[in-house]
Amino acid sequence: MTSIDYAVLICCVLGTFSIGAVLSLRVKTTSDLFTASGQSPWWAAGLSGFMTMFSAGTFVVWGGIAYRLGIVAILINFCYGISAILVGYFVAGRWKRLGIRTPAQYVTLRFGTTALHFYTWTMMAYRLIGVAVALYSLAVLISALMPLPPENMLRDPTTGNIAIIWGIVLFGGLVVIYTMLGGLWGVLMTDVFQFIILNTALIFTIPLIFADPAVGGLSGLIENAPIGFFSPTADKYTWYFLAGWCAIHFFMVGAEWAFVQRFLCVKSEIAARKSCYLFGVLYIISPILWLTPPLLYRLIEPIPPNATDSEIMLLAENAYVRACQHVLPVGMVGMMVAAMCSATASMISSQLNVFAGVLTEDIYRNRFPKSNETRLLWVGRSITLLLGIVLIGLALLVSNLGGAEKVIVTVTSLMATALLAPSLWGLFSRSLKSWVMWLTVLPTFVAGLIVKFVLQDRLVSWGSLPDLFVGVILPLGILAIASRLSRTEAPGWAKLEKLSTNASPTNPISERRDGSSDALPYFVISSGLLCCGFGMGVVVLANRTHSVTLMAYAFTLLALAAVVGGVAWREKRHSN
Repeated sequence: MTSIDYAVLICCVLGTFSIGAVLSLRVKTTSDLFTASGQSPWWAAGLSGFMTMFSAGTFVVWGGIAYRLGIVAILINFCYGISAILVGYFVAGRWKRLGIRTPAQYVTLRFGTTALHFYTWTMMAYRLIGVAVALYSLAVLISALMPLPPENMLRDPTTGNIAIIWGIVLFGGLVVIYTMLGGLWGVLMTDVFQFIILNTALIFTIPLIFADPAVGGLSGLIENAPIGFFSPTADKYTWYFLAGWCAIHFFMVGAEWAFVQRFLCVKSEIAARKSCYLFGVLYIISPILWLTPPLLYRLIEPIPPNATDSEIMLLAENAYVRACQHVLPVGMVGMMVAAMCSATASMISSQLNVFAGVLTEDIYRNRFPKSNETRLLWVGRSITLLLGIVLIGLALLVSNLGGAEKVIVTVTSLMATALLAPSLWGLFSRSLKSWVMWLTVLPTFVAGLIVKFVLQDRLVSWGSLPDLFVGVILPLGILAIASRLSRTEAPGWAKLEKLSTNASPTNPISERRDGSSDALPYFVISSGLLCCGFGMGVVVLANRTHSVTLMAYAFTLLALAAVVGGVAWREKRHSN
């Protein structure tokens, strides 16, 4: 990266944090901090849901698979889109209809206080591991891009670049501070802003990399691609794996607390469904965009014939960023890295926000019911800081656990359905008792540990079938049988029905207090795009060789700023 790229990166990251800081001015209560007071536009919730699953880990893990194995990486990410569309049809509106403040409140009503504590601590451990992988992945990208002089204390003597450990600590610390300030409003709007920046940058990256002589366009890719590069399945990523991945992520998107929070922060059931549909459609379309660069980079820098497994993994994990470096002009590399940084920040801040909210609203508030809003805000931000420290510690351990791909696939396959299926099942089944949750979770965990750590070598020839059985079929089978045998209505079902019946359309959690539209989010996004557009225009002056590309990118950002600004003024007029 050049000095101009560094300048663009720093400005974009500071701009993103500034959005969170501006929106922190509207955080007056814990409802503002953790639920955006139910005022989020549906499109903001949908884009935020998309970005919550999207991070630097996406580029390192799935970009690495695209580099090694080809289009199977795109098929894996299609599964997210299919799952989200199904959730939008069957589940999203039902969450909003309940009238709950947080997903943890649902667990308490449906399954009891003991289940709340189990879900809180287990889900928190599970998701913090996933977020730690994202933070580690970002540090890998940053380390690959940032050389440092020998005397710099942050330098890794092996690579000559910033050490991964320092990338984790410095960037993780910045995200924790930003999350403490911005709350859910900051999370939502920075997600939207970075979605626009990232995808507009990708639109310019793809034609540039196709035009590279080593690729030779579409015909060159078809002619020179490695054997099996266009196969929809490869290695351990079989049709069974893809089916199981769809099922697992149906439960993740439908019941994981960060996504449920998006369904609850909008104004109506219809808005909740629309937000999920948007999320799903984006995950069907966009993987083609952001997995094409690492896929094509395989032709630019092939895997050496005698490369070791660790060398191949290093090439794969850095394929995306190397592809961008190879074709993007000065300035746009910094913009792309900034977008990846901020996407990771969005994922991290989403999870920190939702779990800090649970610990504050559903555990601390219940234990100390006389606490006022000022104290609760202080507690919420303190818990966010503590969770952030734990997260940074976990990220530092990822490299010792086999790398990003192994950690994220293993943890998701083992834990997602077992944890989330009972919660989602309880939305539809009157007879599901709290003991069924324990009967589902504990045997599935034990079976998963046996398959992964005891019988792993003996089951290699079975491919992904053992993971599919333990991760999907076993927990769903237990739930189906237990629900069939337990015919009486569970006590928690009546509590939910009562809450849903008493929920009012004028409840501050579901509608604006004054019934008007909110123009501020639009103005914030428009201002951010305007600054980035003018900034990229200035970069043109320092990069004559790619002036047309840079000018086109700057014009695109300014045009988007004008469109969003027009919407902001329209919303403002409607509110007056």
